[in-house]
Amino acid sequence: MHLHIHPDRQSMSAAAARHAAASIASAQASTGTARIIAATGASQLEFLAALTALPGIDWSRVEMFHLDEYVGLSASHPASFRRYLREHLIDKTGMTAIHLLDVDADPARACRVAGEAISAAPIDVAFVGIGENAHLAFNDPPADFDTTTPYILVTLDEACRRQQVGEGWFAGMDDVPKTAVSMSVRQILKAREVLVIVPDARKAPAVAATLEGDVSPAVPASILRTHPDVTFYLDEPAASGLDPAARKRYAR
Repeated sequence: MHLHIHPDRQSMSAAAARHAAASIASAQASTGTARIIAATGASQLEFLAALTALPGIDWSRVEMFHLDEYVGLSASHPASFRRYLREHLIDKTGMTAIHLLDVDADPARACRVAGEAISAAPIDVAFVGIGENAHLAFNDPPADFDTTTPYILVTLDEACRRQQVGEGWFAGMDDVPKTAVSMSVRQILKAREVLVIVPDARKAPAVAATLEGDVSPAVPASILRTHPDVTFYLDEPAASGLDPAARKRYAR
């Protein structure tokens, strides 16, 4: 595991974007196509802006998989992750090999369809964040560390839903869906490489728990420490809760 800490979210995002672009290029050189997982949310905005602005990425040879989506929210809703991905990644790059979670009619079927597609070949690189409750995708604590099903239906806990309100995606708690489709923890870990992009001081307790505590379903993102090729990109506020020993242990 590697850890990069930057003074602010802009420099963090730029560095993570350069790493992501290199990983995409490496996969394309090896197999012809880069299969990626893209996260959403407020924490990923600057990273995706930096990534899509970089020259030289052949987006026609990128196949993108959706990480999670609310159940009961239309694709046109401002908080929809399908809408988010179209606005911040798909439309900016012109990529056409995309697998969005079509949860509107039948969420269980959406899990099966996306699961079959993602299982067809290895994922080269996953771009993820972590939640204020240390969730990974929408795997809230206690997360299921055992299921190998690629996509699962989950119930969102109060802390997760409160974060969505706090970030301005919803007016109040009653507006936040209580269920979602999420990529499972084990499916995320199948990616050959994982980049974890986490800005903001409000994530500092989750970051510290992820990197310093036990690997436990109570801290879903802690499972990332078991991955053979994972890199955390933090800004200084997100890293502010880390023990100096942890910074030294993971620094690269």
